[in-house]
Amino acid sequence: MEINVSEVTAAVIKALQASGTVENDGDIPVGVSNRHIHLTKEHVEQLFGSGYELTPLKDLSQPGQFACKEQLTIVGPSLRPIEKVRVLGPVRSASQVEISRTDSYTLKVAPPVRESGKIVGSAAITIIGPKGIVTLKEGCIIANRHIHMSLEDGERYGLKDNDYVTVDAIGERRTRFYDVQVRVNKDFRLEMHLDTDDANAAALKNGSKVKIVK
Repeated sequence: MEINVSEVTAAVIKALQASGTVENDGDIPVGVSNRHIHLTKEHVEQLFGSGYELTPLKDLSQPGQFACKEQLTIVGPSLRPIEKVRVLGPVRSASQVEISRTDSYTLKVAPPVRESGKIVGSAAITIIGPKGIVTLKEGCIIANRHIHMSLEDGERYGLKDNDYVTVDAIGERRTRFYDVQVRVNKDFRLEMHLDTDDANAAALKNGSKVKIVK
């Protein structure tokens, strides 16, 4: 007798879901964040020239945020550069470089895992542009796992800004993420942000869905 593997697999998954062994797919979309750079206006001009302004390339998922056409090179103590690192806009009050743990091995830097913007005491990094060089004494981090939520989403999930949750990724490489920070703001759109290391480990991509574990 010929066995339909797909039908058997589907039946097994359905049975496991009913028993509580496997949870259903989630409803929170994933955004995979590759290495990138945030710059102050002063550093934009130092790297690209006096009076230079960033050139928007495409809007990002969070309102007001955009990827720029500009790309730069970053260098650490290893002197092995990572080229074509995308700049994100708009300009910020402090420059910041977000990389993955894998990138840190290439650069030989030791960035802490931090919430974006929390750069005090973080790693040093050098940024090379077409018109100049900027060396940040601090500003290189690995972004923490976090979920952006609107006020309505926060109410729906019963969560508030700076809560921490556990998140399950269901798929070919089932993974549970702990200590995921919740960011609630009226201007945010629902999305969990992971760096490339976390996303690859769990076989997730942009638009994959995960779920908060209550």
